[in-house]
Amino acid sequence: MSIAEKYLKEQFSSEEFRRSYLEEKMKLDIEYRLEELKLDIRKRKSPDELIGKVEDLEKFVMGA
Repeated sequence: MSIAEKYLKEQFSSEEFRRSYLEEKMKLDIEYRLEELKLDIRKRKSPDELIGKVEDLEKFVMGA
């Protein structure tokens, strides 16, 4: 296990750190999915494909 892995493991023992980490990860995941959706819109993907991605994003956000 590397020093970074050990450090991260230690940090995860803190409830506050764990909560903040997961919150930021969620934000990044949403940001990535939105950028992917924008790219698909620019590529003029079919409305059914776009709606599918929006529904997937909605499920992801609501499940969080």
